[in-house]
Amino acid sequence: MKRAFVFVGIGLGMTAGAWNVSAAETADYQSNGVVDFIPNTDPTNPVNPENPDPENPVNPVDPTDPEGPTPGTNGPLSIDYASSLDFGVNKISNRNETYYARAQTYLNDDGTVATLKTANYVQVTDNRGNNAGWRLTVKQNGQFKNEHTLHQELTGSVISLTNPTVKSNAVGVTEPTPTQTITLDANGSESVVMTAAVGSGAGTWVDAWGSVETVTELDSNDQEVESAITKAIALTVPGSTPKDAVSYKTTLTWTLADTPENEA
Repeated sequence: MKRAFVFVGIGLGMTAGAWNVSAAETADYQSNGVVDFIPNTDPTNPVNPENPDPENPVNPVDPTDPEGPTPGTNGPLSIDYASSLDFGVNKISNRNETYYARAQTYLNDDGTVATLKTANYVQVTDNRGNNAGWRLTVKQNGQFKNEHTLHQELTGSVISLTNPTVKSNAVGVTEPTPTQTITLDANGSESVVMTAAVGSGAGTWVDAWGSVETVTELDSNDQEVESAITKAIALTVPGSTPKDAVSYKTTLTWTLADTPENEA
């Protein structure tokens, strides 16, 4: 009886040891995660060209239209905004003159004028997701004109844009290349503004010209006033061109093509 009892005890001990070895083993299993993207056709709001964060859009003022700026274009490759150029109120002169663009101004959410003033700019968004590149051009649709007086055209006037700065909040994306000096042709020839080669230019990009300066000018009553201008955008007018005491206007057309310049 004693030997039978010992034999049963040994058998129970072996069974417990085998169970402990099995409990210490591990097993691995893998599952998957996936996310898909499609081109985004939603409009992109204008951003601050000094800090181009789409999470913090701005409300730019169009100095030529009290109704506000023209809405941006549709599609995943879009022109979101382009500043209208205001060269101020100036005294008639028979000398060659250069007039500088007023700085871009903005409205607060409540409609009041914001303290923010920046250089004038154009904004492009590429949300296609194919990294195919793009090309932005601009043309002037005729000379500065008015239709109500004897001298209806500012013959020989020229707009130039210099000192461009390209910015984005995109990380790890090659930036588009801006044209350093743009001289607009009143006859309507296109000028390249900036080009994104294949593999570059994805996201939202701004091209701003120059920086804001505060200058003291004389108003129509010969009173000194301070104006915010950017000298990188200039309008030159010959002294020999007759001017009437009216407002002269022209328009600019900005064109965004999905073919980079080096493939056009």
